[in-house]
Amino acid sequence: MTVVTPGPFATVQDLGRRGYSRYGVGRSGAVDRTSFALANRLVGNAPEAAALEVTMGGLSVLAHHHLYVAVTGADACARVDGVLVGHHTAFVVEAGQILTLDTPTVGVRTYVAVRGGIGVDAVLGSRSTDTLAGLGPEVLRPGAVLPAGNLSGRFPSTDFAPVATPTAGHLTVDFRWGPRDSWFTADALSTLCAGDWRVDAASNRVGVRLQGPRMARARHEELPSEGVATGSIQVPPSGPIVFLDDHPVTGGYPVVGVVDRASLDRVAQVRPGQVIRFRPVDRTSRRRQHPERTRP
Repeated sequence: MTVVTPGPFATVQDLGRRGYSRYGVGRSGAVDRTSFALANRLVGNAPEAAALEVTMGGLSVLAHHHLYVAVTGADACARVDGVLVGHHTAFVVEAGQILTLDTPTVGVRTYVAVRGGIGVDAVLGSRSTDTLAGLGPEVLRPGAVLPAGNLSGRFPSTDFAPVATPTAGHLTVDFRWGPRDSWFTADALSTLCAGDWRVDAASNRVGVRLQGPRMARARHEELPSEGVATGSIQVPPSGPIVFLDDHPVTGGYPVVGVVDRASLDRVAQVRPGQVIRFRPVDRTSRRRQHPERTRP
């Protein structure tokens, strides 16, 4: 395929780089893994096959040969030579035809999988574009040529998945307390669970920035940098950030909790101005009682 227009932002993504955090390299990979996996399943790819992650639509690509394609995630109204094709559906794009995506009405990220995967070169075992570290293939540009792999064998028995698209309303996400919830006052922990947190326009693949009430600290000394996981709710003075897949591997602000993976896929689809509400998995908003962890 040749990229005619990439839209506002589009990258190649797979399941990311595993095992390099100790060297300062994050995992990266598709941020909405449920939609990414569905796209690969619909065309019969292996789970680790690379696909396109398209932010806010606008992508158009020219097929060089017969392609079997699936589009999932945010519904960006896919069209082949101007003819609308289904969402969460597999379809054919013939040589010389152009696949285009409109701007989605809800959600942010749309996934385009091609049978055989996107065959760009792997870096450290992954074809993912890491926007923070600058690893992997470049962000898509007009004129970029994307090899589409060949895959033999049987096609999937299903070419349509009746899956709900992302929500446009308030989103409630599940999370677990810790590891630094004891650095916040009891009122701040209650505020996290009771407050409406509005998504900031500065959000990206590194993290979703949130605007809302202030969370008072119980401890005010500086926290030395420590490892952070995908889904961590880090709380700098500017307000909470939910880390997505291009997050740094360490951070110096306290992490009050970690969003569950299933909820994190839905967080990856929120748009600026949308409201997030946090729900602890134990259904309480009390501080979790534990001794402060110490460093070795």
